[in-house]
Amino acid sequence: MRYLLNLLYIVAIVLYSPKILYRVLCHGRYRGGWDQRMGKISRKNPDKPCIWIHAVSVGEVNATRTLVAELAEQLPGYEVVISATTDTGLARAKAIYGEDYCVFYFPFDLSWVMARAFKRLQPSVVLLMELEVWPNMAAIANTQNVPLVVINGRLSDKSFPKYMKVRPLIARMFRRVTRVLAQTDEYAQRFITLGCDKNKVQVTSSLKYDTAQTDGVVEGADRLGEQINLGTERMWLAGGTGPGEEKMVLEAFDKLKADGGMDDLRLAIVPRKPERFDEVAALIEAAGFDYVRYSTLKESGEKTDGKPTVILGDTMGDLKKFYSLATVVFVGRSLVPMGGSDMMEPTALGKCTLFGPHTFNFKQTVEVLLAGQGAIEVAGADELAEQTKKCLENTDFAQKIAQNGQQVIRDNQGATHKTVEAVNNVLAG
Repeated sequence: MRYLLNLLYIVAIVLYSPKILYRVLCHGRYRGGWDQRMGKISRKNPDKPCIWIHAVSVGEVNATRTLVAELAEQLPGYEVVISATTDTGLARAKAIYGEDYCVFYFPFDLSWVMARAFKRLQPSVVLLMELEVWPNMAAIANTQNVPLVVINGRLSDKSFPKYMKVRPLIARMFRRVTRVLAQTDEYAQRFITLGCDKNKVQVTSSLKYDTAQTDGVVEGADRLGEQINLGTERMWLAGGTGPGEEKMVLEAFDKLKADGGMDDLRLAIVPRKPERFDEVAALIEAAGFDYVRYSTLKESGEKTDGKPTVILGDTMGDLKKFYSLATVVFVGRSLVPMGGSDMMEPTALGKCTLFGPHTFNFKQTVEVLLAGQGAIEVAGADELAEQTKKCLENTDFAQKIAQNGQQVIRDNQGATHKTVEAVNNVLAG
């Protein structure tokens, strides 16, 4: 079975290689870290026992912050190492943890590659953010008696049916998971359905609530405001947007300006993917708005001339700063069927937050926010314009939505303590 799986992996890599090559040449992605992807990883403190945390991309990496801090406090005798799959995830992990932690690309799940990674890391436990269970990893961990723990566990409405189609093939892999710490009762039941032992599944809520910043003070936001020359004007922010949404936002913005009473309104757009920055710049230019790319200001350290109507946030790691300056926020990848972006950040910062109907990647968060009247869901582009106008004109209404959202975040915190407690129990056998 292992040989067949390795063969399937190799075939998949060969078929996917043209896309990899395109991204290397055109977008500068996947150019480094191939030794780590092949399992050649070096720890900083190999004399200590090891806790390996794996997070796929930026969102999962961000959710590890309180967990890593509490593990370091409660288990100082262990070295915590962090892996990520994507370039942006690795960059974010390095930005958070700097030189203090071993941060590396997640190895390919080829049996000999994963065996090499386990030999070099010698983990005492592997913590997998949300869902990242891989067949060869699970088999090797099982052979070496290394516990696998899914933390912040989530099986979305989109991914669960896909796993169910291959359940006979993956049930054994899920049976090898030592513990599942799920975000909700629904997600917990889905893990059990896929093969996890029901006695090893626990509901802990989401770690992202604990990492959400609720004090409203974001380092570097004041400097960003100076550079984009934001004074007393209001700013509508579209954050984490996906293909097709920027055009809708620009059209809605044009309508808001044309309706009158919005002369002071400015728009900031921060696309989710860096490879789309140029595309979005072209859309803004075609819409006829004067605009500035924040990357030029950040690189030069200077402030913009005048007050450009639109600001393109074409840098990585600055979205929270934009959120903190916004009057009203639209969270993207939700008007198109892409699953949404993280709406916890703006709501935690006390911002009046809107998003579209396609939020299957954040189902639990959306449910509690809407139940607590802490955010607004819009059906499409027309309603986005209508509700944004309402929030901008009715400040009491917008403030109440913002306050409710912030309270919802606070009410759902506590997953970090439950997760660390579970990890301690696993390590204690």
